[in-house]
Amino acid sequence: MIAMKDMPISFPGLFGDWELNIDPVAIHVGHGVYWYGIILAVAMLAGLYLCMKQSKHYGLTEDNVMDMVLWAVPCCIIGSRIYYVLFNLDLYRNSDGSLDWGAMVRIWDGGLAIYGTVIVGVIVALIYTKRHKIPFFAMSDLAVMGLMLGQIIGRWANFINREAFGTQTTLPWRMKLWISTYTSVEVHPTFLYESLWNLVGLMLILFIVSKGRRFDGENTWFYFLWYGLGRSWIEGLRTDSLYLFNWELFGQRIRVSQALSIVMVVVAAVMLFYNIKIKKRSPEGLWVNQVAAEKARAAAAEAEDAILAETLLNEEPTQGEAADPVETEAVTAEEVPEETAETAAEEAPAVETAPETPAEPKEDVPHGGEN
Repeated sequence: MIAMKDMPISFPGLFGDWELNIDPVAIHVGHGVYWYGIILAVAMLAGLYLCMKQSKHYGLTEDNVMDMVLWAVPCCIIGSRIYYVLFNLDLYRNSDGSLDWGAMVRIWDGGLAIYGTVIVGVIVALIYTKRHKIPFFAMSDLAVMGLMLGQIIGRWANFINREAFGTQTTLPWRMKLWISTYTSVEVHPTFLYESLWNLVGLMLILFIVSKGRRFDGENTWFYFLWYGLGRSWIEGLRTDSLYLFNWELFGQRIRVSQALSIVMVVVAAVMLFYNIKIKKRSPEGLWVNQVAAEKARAAAAEAEDAILAETLLNEEPTQGEAADPVETEAVTAEEVPEETAETAAEEAPAVETAPETPAEPKEDVPHGGEN
């Protein structure tokens, strides 16, 4: 069941006959600037702002967040579109059965899947954190808050596009859409259900879960648990679900999102129980606390170095004074004044020498004659 995008929307149970007719194209220039894209851009910026403001509570910096986003956003948009197209190929075929590649690219017509965003986002985060030596779960604990805020806002793009609605209902908050010029239906506003569900989940993470975190990954697993619980029942109300090929369970076709949601809930519940009850993790192991401890050690070492340097500086004059006498004594003989040398010579005791003995005269020896 597809609603007409140029027909009004109303909530007869709440506002009577009041109708709202929003043109999906916000600005008619070229191919047009669609509200769908504008709302998704606002959602992305809001999520980015929240993550940057919360980054210091997770041992990360605003630069870490910005670098991660520059890679994650384009990759996630592509991944989300591929996921949607892959499980809905019949919508992108020509009359002869060939694939309509142009229609696949026209993302402004709608058709993004949150699970494609999550899957690609996880892959990008794994690569980024490994390269920058940051714990993956410290980054993911921060990222899921921005993701939830993005989902809260982004679901209103579905409202503008008259998509992602549910089955018919008579509840007071039912939404009235037109599926043809003369035919209307009153359905569950499932976009609103998911937006509100995520709003409650975000409040729980911000004010309860994150305040008592015991291990990196607690926010992440809570997000998967909370979102999985909500999506599993909301998806059951929708009429535009993506199906897991032609597979059936108990005679019903398997909805991809429901299957993934159930798996997420089970895995998240097991991981939370394991880390909290079995491993009994404590906040000391959180990355933010490790970073703070390292900074404290560095500050203490710097303070010790400063004290040592100051002590050595204060001791230098005393060492200089002690060195003066040594330098005074080290005077060479050449530097002694002449008068001092003469005085020392006069005062020195005289050395007695033996008197000279006159040489004895030689006697004349008579020379003998010849006989």
